Amino acid sequence: MNINGVFIEDTFAEAFPMRATRIIITGINYKWARHAAETMTGFATSVIGCKVEAGIERELGNHETPDGRPGIAVLLFATDRKTLEAQLQARIGQCVLTCPTTAVFAGLEGEGQIALGKNLRYFGDGYQTSKQVDDHRYWRIPVMDGEFLCEETTGYQTAIGGGNLLVFARSLSQVLLACEAAIDAMSMLPNIILPFPGGGVRSGSKVGSKYKTLSASTNHPYCPTLKGLPDNVLDKNVEAVMEIVIDGLSVEDLNLAMRRGIEAICDLGKAQGIEKITGGNYGGKLGPHHFYLREIMDGDQI
Repeated sequence: MNINGVFIEDTFAEAFPMRATRIIITGINYKWARHAAETMTGFATSVIGCKVEAGIERELGNHETPDGRPGIAVLLFATDRKTLEAQLQARIGQCVLTCPTTAVFAGLEGEGQIALGKNLRYFGDGYQTSKQVDDHRYWRIPVMDGEFLCEETTGYQTAIGGGNLLVFARSLSQVLLACEAAIDAMSMLPNIILPFPGGGVRSGSKVGSKYKTLSASTNHPYCPTLKGLPDNVLDKNVEAVMEIVIDGLSVEDLNLAMRRGIEAICDLGKAQGIEKITGGNYGGKLGPHHFYLREIMDGDQI
């Protein structure tokens, strides 16, 4: 497929099952809510090294939050429920409980429940109190600026991690321009995050390594400095490749995000140095979710 001079390879992006939750962080204003959200989603780019992938989903207006204050919705993804719960507890305790004026609420009904304030309440040293409102229990923990309000549990559900696009360009500045356009377009959508810094990934990885202790290593067939190797796939015009990784709550969410990203890149076109878009896969060995680029652009997977 060729759109505006950009070749879209007839292949698929390979993704894998995850567990995900959403929480809502509120604060006296967006500044403090965002401080907490940005801190708790730090060091959360890849489950390979971080155990969890997390990011800010969107800002919430006062009418969208349980306490009527400015809020931030955060999504967290992990490979299993136990890890997701442990990471959520640690990050809320270290990064949100500590942040002035914040409160935390469940943001997902989900297939099951994991602890949110259920264990954090013990920080109150016996002075914590709780209140049941309908089916929701909230904990009030005394802190030095008043009290920290935290819902007892939040929902979690099955989700998908590792959806991706690989963008080939004639220069570093051009591949960054293309990826920034795609990232801006995808970031407007709900139910997804782009967990890597700014949404872009230069250190795309492959499964395995020549070193037995590593489960992943640099995706050398896509490195422009290694064009001389027989398995390098880059032609002479390509001098930079960037990956965009997408986590989403459903197949439909990832399909739509990938389509919006591809459309934004193709709007720039070959005139802006964009040569090709492809998907990262390992022949189906990584995960059961296969996002075929041609079907996404034809609308068959939307």
